[in-house]
Amino acid sequence: MNCADRLVVLFGSQAEVARQFRLDRAVVNNWVKSGYVPARWAMEVEHASNGQITAAEVLNEATARKPLRMKSRPDGESLFGSPLTGNDTMNDFAPAKRINSFHPPQRTLMGPGPTEIHPRVLTTMSQPAIGYLDPVFVEMMEELKTLLRYAYQTKNPLTFPISGPGSVGMEFCFVNLVRPGDKVIVCRNGVFGGRMIENVERCGGTAIVVEDEWGSPIDPQKVEDAFKKNPGVRILAFVHAETSTGCQSDAKTLVDIAHKHNALTIVDAVTSLGGTPVLVDEWGIDAVYSASQKCLSCTPGLSPVSFSERIVADVKSRKDKIHSWFMDMNLLLGYWGASTRTYHHTAPTNSLFALHEALLLIREEGVENCWARHHRHHLALKAGLEAMGLKFLVKEQYQIPQMNAVRCPEGVDEAAVRKTLLNEFGIEIGAGLGPLAGKIWRFGLMGYSCRPDNVMLCLSALGSVLSDMGLPVHVGDAESAAHGAYAAMHTKAAQVKKKNIAKAA
Repeated sequence: MNCADRLVVLFGSQAEVARQFRLDRAVVNNWVKSGYVPARWAMEVEHASNGQITAAEVLNEATARKPLRMKSRPDGESLFGSPLTGNDTMNDFAPAKRINSFHPPQRTLMGPGPTEIHPRVLTTMSQPAIGYLDPVFVEMMEELKTLLRYAYQTKNPLTFPISGPGSVGMEFCFVNLVRPGDKVIVCRNGVFGGRMIENVERCGGTAIVVEDEWGSPIDPQKVEDAFKKNPGVRILAFVHAETSTGCQSDAKTLVDIAHKHNALTIVDAVTSLGGTPVLVDEWGIDAVYSASQKCLSCTPGLSPVSFSERIVADVKSRKDKIHSWFMDMNLLLGYWGASTRTYHHTAPTNSLFALHEALLLIREEGVENCWARHHRHHLALKAGLEAMGLKFLVKEQYQIPQMNAVRCPEGVDEAAVRKTLLNEFGIEIGAGLGPLAGKIWRFGLMGYSCRPDNVMLCLSALGSVLSDMGLPVHVGDAESAAHGAYAAMHTKAAQVKKKNIAKAA
C-alpha cells in the first residue's frame, strides 16, 4: 500500500486527510490517483502520522514514482512527430542550445523572500484564468479587499493590491502623496529607507534624512528634532521592519510625532505585515504598503496598500497631475473602487486568486495566532543559533521574528556557507546588504516557511556546515536548544490555559 492510501486508511477518509493538512480535497484525491505523496510533504506526513509513515518512506516513494525530469522530451524528438526544420532565415535567431521545459528544484526558502507557498495557494493559482471584468472576478476582488483590511487591521475603504512588487507599492504611495517642493522627513536605518529618499527626490520633494545605525531602530527623538528644525514638513516616511537588518521600529510613536506636527505618514510594512502586529487604524497610519511574497506567503508581484480617507481627500485635491499614469490613485479608484468597474490595466488575475487564498489562510488561522506562530519559531531558531555561538545583529527588544540577522563568525567564508547550504541541503538563506555585506546572514521565517521542520532542518544543516569548516560546533546542540525552547513555550502555554480555565470556573 502506498503512502497516499495509508494516509487515507490512517485518518479514515480523503476529506479528513485534507483537513489534517489544511488542503483542498482535490489535492489529496490527486495524491491517491497518482499513487504517491509529493516529496515536499515528507516531514509533515511523518509528524501528522506520529511516525507511522516516515519521511524517508515518502521521499523514496516519490523519487521512484516521479524522478526529477531535466528535459521535457528526448533530444531530437518533436512534439509534432517530426524534427522541426523551420525557415533558414528564422533559424539564424534560434537559441544556440536546446531549451527544455523548466522544472525548478525543491528549495527550503529561509531567506529575506520570497517564501515557500502553501499548496492551497499554488492550487488556487493554477485555476483557469477569467476576465478581470468578469462579475465573478469582481466579487472576488471585494472579498480580497475585506481580507486585506483584516490583515492590516483597518477599515480604510481604499485597501487593495497594486499590480507590482513591494517597490511599486512604495512608489505608489510617494508619487500620489509627494508634491513638487514638499518637505519629507525620511528615516534611514537600512537599505529600504534609502529607497524612500530616492522616491522623494524623483517626485520633486526635498528629503530631510534622519540617520540611525544599521541594526538599530529609528530614534523618535531625532524625528522630533527634525520636525522642530524644519517647519512645514508635510510627510514622515519610515520602514516599520527593516528587511536588511531584521530591526523593528516603534511605528505608533513615530506616527504620533508626525500627527502632532500636522504631517502625514508613509509606512513600509513589507516585512512586518502578517508576521508582527501592524495596526493601521489603532496607530493612525495614513498610507502603508507591503508585499505578497513575505509573510503573506504568496507569489511575488503584488503590493497591498491602504490609504486613509484623509489621504484619499488629499490626493483628490491635487491641482497638478500625478507623475505616473499607471499609479495614479484617481485612475485606479475606477477599477478597485466599490462602484462599477472601469478598465485601467489587465489585472494579474491568477496572482490575485493566489493572494485571496493566502489571506484566507491567515483569516482561518487568526492574525494574532499568525503573529504568535512567527514569534514561537523565532525563539526556537534563536535558541539554536545562539547554542552554536552565533550572535544577533539587533538587540533582543528590537528583533523581528520573521527576519533574523546573525553576525558571521570570524574566519568563516559567509558566501561559502550559503553556497553549501543551497547545493547540499537545498536551503536558501540571505546575505548582508550594503555595509553589512559579508558580515551577516539573514534567516527568514515568514509565512508558510515559518514551520518547526524548517527550523530544525536549518539548524542541523548549518551546524553540519560550520563543523566541517572547523568551527567548534557540536552537532546536535543547536537542535537540542531549539527543542528545549519549544518545550518551555508549550509548558508555559499549558500553564496559562490551566489558569484561564480555573478563572472561568
